[in-house]
Amino acid sequence: MKRRWSVLVLSFVLGVLLLSGCGSESSSSSNYEYVIGVTQIVEHPSLDEAFTGFKKALEENGLVEGEDVKYDLQIAQGEISNSDTIAKNFVGDQVDLIFANSTPSAISALNATKDIPIIFTSVTDPVGAELVEAFDKPGENITGTSDTHPLAMSNTIEFMLEEIGVKKVGVVYNAGEQNSKVQVEQVQEMLEKEGASLVEVSVSNSSEVKQAAESLVGRIDSIFFPTDNTVVQALESLIDVANQNDLPLFASELDSMEKGAFAATGFSYKDLGYQTGLMAVEILEGNKKPSEMDVEPPNVDVKLTINKKAAEEQGITIKEEWNEKADYYEGE
Repeated sequence: MKRRWSVLVLSFVLGVLLLSGCGSESSSSSNYEYVIGVTQIVEHPSLDEAFTGFKKALEENGLVEGEDVKYDLQIAQGEISNSDTIAKNFVGDQVDLIFANSTPSAISALNATKDIPIIFTSVTDPVGAELVEAFDKPGENITGTSDTHPLAMSNTIEFMLEEIGVKKVGVVYNAGEQNSKVQVEQVQEMLEKEGASLVEVSVSNSSEVKQAAESLVGRIDSIFFPTDNTVVQALESLIDVANQNDLPLFASELDSMEKGAFAATGFSYKDLGYQTGLMAVEILEGNKKPSEMDVEPPNVDVKLTINKKAAEEQGITIKEEWNEKADYYEGE
């Protein structure tokens, strides 16, 4: 009787072990070679395009989503506290690499880990944000790409002054965003050199954007907005004010053209994301460490783009000579 009971117990234990073994095999077969934590401060056309380009670079180098690599995309909804939590969770999950898509996201990631490789993009001033010491001095575990192109801002300002004839430019931005502060300072310096001026209004959240824009009416003859995550969340409000008051609205990136900005000189953030993805491949495959890779400026072409529908809404007449220097966004 004891022997029979022992046999039954042994059979049960073996059965449990066998089932456990099957479960483990099934679980391991669903594992990916790499898990990448993707942290993004807000949903934003440019940031979304950067992520698309990033994935394309990995796929073209043999790292296919769903087969070789898993992306854990987390959006912070514009909240720094959420961004910090996302980064800490990625560290707890021991992801293989963190793709930080925006300045706040990169800062949160670097604060959370000094071990897991971090690669950033959509960062205007990585040195000013204290992500790296210099472009040629990346951190031990962090590097990436900047979205500051030497020609983009200057070409936009030149078009504003020479072709539109603006004298007073209004800007709405969140002074708490390092990338925005840098761009506003650059615009102010460029305008003042040409005898024009900048009128600033700062906001702390997206609900303040419309009122801030309305406060500029009567004091300016155009509006500019930087790659500001807070403002972009309420871009429709800014566009409404521009349309209702015949104020040409200038953007700092091309992805806002679809929503109703009048003009911008910029580049495809998808191309910038692709450039960043190539850097990530080097890190994941063990060819280089972040500390061995300089931060890269955009290796992309810039172009002036004009939204014809927005021009009409904002009281601007398209000049024939612009055909030689601009592409046109025709709208849907």
